[in-house]
Order: sequence, then C-alpha cells, then structure tokens
Amino acid sequence: MSRLVYLGCFAYLVVGLGQLVIGAIMEPMVHAYGVQYGDGGQLVMHQFLGGMVGILFAPWLIGKIGKKAVLLSAIGFMTIAEFLYTMLPPWWLMLTIAPFAGVGLGMTEAVVGSFIIGASGAKANTAMSRVETFFGVGALLIPFAGAALIEAGYWKLSFGIVGVLGAITFLLWSIWWPSVLDQPASSAGTADHEAHAGAAPKLTSRSLVILIACAVFFVVYVGLEMSYIHYLPSLLVQTNGLVESSATLALSLFWGAMVIGRLVAGQIADRVGGSVYLIGTCIITAVLFILMTLFTGALPAFVLAFAVGLTMSGMFAIALVFANRATPGRTERTTSLLMACGGIGGALLPKGTGWFLDQHGPEAVRWLFAGTAALMLLVILWASLSSRRSASVLMTMHK
Repeated sequence: MSRLVYLGCFAYLVVGLGQLVIGAIMEPMVHAYGVQYGDGGQLVMHQFLGGMVGILFAPWLIGKIGKKAVLLSAIGFMTIAEFLYTMLPPWWLMLTIAPFAGVGLGMTEAVVGSFIIGASGAKANTAMSRVETFFGVGALLIPFAGAALIEAGYWKLSFGIVGVLGAITFLLWSIWWPSVLDQPASSAGTADHEAHAGAAPKLTSRSLVILIACAVFFVVYVGLEMSYIHYLPSLLVQTNGLVESSATLALSLFWGAMVIGRLVAGQIADRVGGSVYLIGTCIITAVLFILMTLFTGALPAFVLAFAVGLTMSGMFAIALVFANRATPGRTERTTSLLMACGGIGGALLPKGTGWFLDQHGPEAVRWLFAGTAALMLLVILWASLSSRRSASVLMTMHK
C-alpha cells in the first residue's frame, strides 16, 4: 500500500508540473512563435480538451485492457508529448500535440486517483490528501523553474523537465507496480470490482442525487479556484497598483498554503468525517471571500490568499473520497466523472470571470468570488444532507 502512495505522489507531482507548464512559459513562447496570447490560450484549450477525453474514457479502457496498460499508456502519451513540445515544432503541430498531452495528463490523474481511493479503504482521505499535496508541489515549483529557465534563455527546457520526470514515472510504475492493485477487491480494501467485472453496480435514486450534488460541487469548486488564481494578480494590479512580479507573489502564497494544508487535511477529515470537514472548510472559505470584499488593501489580499489556500487545500481530495463512499462500487467511474466536472468548471468559470472583470471591474469580481463561495457551501450542504438521508434509510432497512 505504501508503494502505491509513493508512486501516486510522484505521478501527481509530474501531472502538477505538466498542467501548468504552458502558463509558466507563455510569454516567451508566444513571442518565439510570433502568435497572439489568444493562440496560446488555444494551446491550453486543446490540452484541456484532450484531458477531458482521457478522464472520461479511462474507466472504459480499464475494463477493456486493464489497469496497468491504461496507466502506462497515459504516462507514455504525456511523456512523448512533452518531449515533442521541447523540439518547438511548427505551431500547427504544437496544437496537434496538445490534445495527446492532455489525454496523458488527465488520464494519469484520474486513474491514479481512483487507484488510491479504491485501495486505501478507511484511510482514503489521508492517502488522497498526501498525493494531492504533490500536485500542489508541482504547481508551486513550475513557475519558479520556468522563470529561471526564461532568465537563462532556455525556456523550452521546461517541457523537457516534465518529459524526463514523465519517463522516470513510467519506469517506476513499470518496475514497481503495486501488487495491491492486482488483488481481488476485498483484499484491496474496497468494494469496487468494476475493473475485474467490466461493469459497475447501478446507482440507486438516492446515490444519484448525491452524485449529482457532488458533480455540481466540483464544477463550482474548481471553477472558483481557477478563477481566483488566474485573476488575483490582475485584481492586485488594478486595485492596489502593484507591479506584475509583486502581484504574482500572492499565487506563491496560495500554492504554498495549499501544500501545507494538504499535509494535514486527510488526518483531520478522518477524525471529524469527510462531510463535517467539507462543510466547515466551505463556511470558512465563504467568510474569507466576503472579507476580501471589505478589506481590499495589498497586505490583507496577501494574508487572505494564504488563508484561502489553506482552507481550500483539502476540498478536492476529501470530496472525491466522500463521493466514492456515497456511491460504492464505482470508483473509476465516479472519480473520472467528478474530475471531468471539475475540468468543465475550470474552463468555463474563469472565462466568465474574465468577461465579468472587463464589464464590471475588480470590486464586482470580489463579490462574484464571495457569491460563488456561498454557492459552494450550499451545494456541499445539499450533498451532505442527501448522504445522511440515504444512510438513515439504509439503517432503517437493516433493522
């Protein structure tokens, strides 16, 4: 089991680097190719769309060719695509490569996440939070690595670093494949037998309601997180007159807090319960975003960025575990569905936030963030109440 967690941590580190590397070197890349920022955004979108395909098809492929073949193929796609990026081929070819990179990144994240949740049993919160910590480490490190390589004139090697680490990930999973993943479902500590049987248990109406609520939560959560980190520097520049390099430091505080929070989020959730953890952190997050509308100075913005990173740090992992426990026997499918919903929110909400910022200005965007955080709280209350009703019905039936 520990081998699975260690390998999962390394895989998530590489995925974190790979998901954000384009943004880290966007400035020199668009100048080198002589394209517009919109074209750079198109590259990101192509990779995102590939990730959606990889996430959604992962459960079906596992049923057809098995866990190991799917994961190694995903890592292989990711690794080859990053090395091709490094060669700086013609722009049309970069746009062609991007979906394959996305397939590898998205499928690797979804498959490894489902492995961790399915095999960890009662310790799923702790294990998944630990793995998610390394995604945060990757997201925290790549801007610094990219900045250093840009300064040295070797920005394209940012892709190469991800490719090398991807190749190492491929070798590690090939050589030290965790035996726990080959055991029957009961031995692996989960009721999820779909990879062996090729089908998942049907959802009850109550489980479906919980799953829908969790899906909406992932759309809102990831959308809020991505909107906040994309536009926080712009808010600081427009409201407080900070230069871009100083404003970007707020993102470093945010991701640093994410890493710290994920080190302890799993243990806290295991003690108080996933539902209580999610409700509590959503309440705190809503309060913090409301405070952002009242205290708009530079110092409060930096302090609140750290606090928000800390409180939101465990939501993704704990919500994944919560949803899987509420809909047992569907780990691969549930994990892939929720990650796909998160991807939808991560693509659509930032786009809407950018339009809202252009139309109404930074003060209104702060209120938009506060309203979205309040919506997130309402959704997780809906999911929690649905889960408790379902549990009560089951207890009544067994009496």
